[in-house]
Amino acid sequence: MEESQIKAFYNGKNLFITGGTGFVGLCLIEKILRTIPDVGKIYLLMRPKKGKEIADRLQEFPGNPVFEHLLQNTSKDIFNKLVPISGDVGVENLGINDNDRQILIDEVNIVIHSAATLDFEENLRPTVKINVLGTRYVMDLCQQIKNLKVMIHVSSAYVNSYLKEVDEKVYDRPADPENIINMVNTLTDDALNDVERLILKNHPNTYTFTKHLAEHEVKKCEAMFPISIVRPTMIVAALKEPVPGWTCSKVGPQGFLMGAAKGVVRRLPIAKENIADYIPVDIVVNQLLAAGWNAARQNSGLQVYHCSTSTQNPFRWSILESVVNKILTNYPLKSAVWYPHLAFVRSLWLFRLSAIFIHFFPAVLLDMLLRITGGKPILFRLHKNVWNSLSRLEVFIFTEWKFNNPRTRELSAMMNKTDSELFDIDVSKIYWEEYFVKLHLGVRRYLNKETEKTLAAAKTKNNILYYVHIIWQVMILGLLWVIISWVTGLGLTQTSWVIPPIYLLYSML
Repeated sequence: MEESQIKAFYNGKNLFITGGTGFVGLCLIEKILRTIPDVGKIYLLMRPKKGKEIADRLQEFPGNPVFEHLLQNTSKDIFNKLVPISGDVGVENLGINDNDRQILIDEVNIVIHSAATLDFEENLRPTVKINVLGTRYVMDLCQQIKNLKVMIHVSSAYVNSYLKEVDEKVYDRPADPENIINMVNTLTDDALNDVERLILKNHPNTYTFTKHLAEHEVKKCEAMFPISIVRPTMIVAALKEPVPGWTCSKVGPQGFLMGAAKGVVRRLPIAKENIADYIPVDIVVNQLLAAGWNAARQNSGLQVYHCSTSTQNPFRWSILESVVNKILTNYPLKSAVWYPHLAFVRSLWLFRLSAIFIHFFPAVLLDMLLRITGGKPILFRLHKNVWNSLSRLEVFIFTEWKFNNPRTRELSAMMNKTDSELFDIDVSKIYWEEYFVKLHLGVRRYLNKETEKTLAAAKTKNNILYYVHIIWQVMILGLLWVIISWVTGLGLTQTSWVIPPIYLLYSML
């Protein structure tokens, strides 16, 4: 069997990773420790969080479910390769003290910059500080590192979301970063919010805008050392590694399937015939490592890669429409509060209309029951938060993009057989219906915290919830029938004809 060229490149190298405690970062660290055990030290930029110092946060790593597979075959000693570096990507010079900075300058060979703020509703000040200035501070450090082999920047395919078809290149910057930084440093919050829409122009939010500017911070160093920019689309649960379906993210389909399995999310606004570009997190990680290897091998310039599926193996929600509820009922939750049933609606106004009857009315009822039983009412607030966020998400829900990926396909083709298996980035092999079963099982286990042992009890409860759901529908229809009879002044027998159209309208919501 051929030797892995990618492993050979990373063996003995020291890495510096930002964003190592995030969704991609955790999967990346697990992949490196499991697949490249001869790697050198992995320096992780970390900050104290929730009263825990970075050393304490690092001690929690072995208990994270992402490392379960690794620890089945490897001693916990493998975590000795992880070295925490106290700092903050949103602080000048990354908030790293002089001693730690010198260690990084002397020791590091590879930098992977993954840290970013992903909040679509955040205003300009924090997104500029973290996404733009944070990237600038990382690139400043890279320029000082004595033996840097490659810099890998995790961007986003949506940095060019104002275009419907995008190529693997850095497009012209949307604004002068110095002007934006000056405004962030001098304007009040109110003044900054007032000019935000003018600054963003055709960018849908501050995230895509600042991540676009960040690519230009990276590009400024393209003549100094090898650089790879990898642009994932919507990152979702693992396809294969470390286990199929692993996730710790509630973003996108993982979040609403989590709610759908509980029975509280019952309608999904979606353009089901549009391409929805999802990419499994393990393919993203494989592409980061492969892109770094290839850039270092060529030893010059900047390469941009789309980590996407839209032009190679497009997914449409119409693929799942006939099976999504079968998946939900085959693998139900013991903690479900209502019988799960998910329906797609084709527009935002129709979703809002249906949400009043399908989401908010049951939420009020269930929150009342929670109060009576001493629980914490959360469902009405949850649906209100979804309602309020839809305006910002609308462009991503109903827009179809095509992210061309010829360079990614070339990267896949140039790998030898061993690397093609170890660092698989071929998205053409994803079978979407099968994948979403894995994703749902991952959501069930890692987000809803239910193991396979609860499945039998969950199915029994699901059967009970089904009959409760039927009784609820009969009660709603009966109530509406009585109301119409009362309003019209006619008897129930005389208004019985309204039942079929009411049921039809209700089922369409």
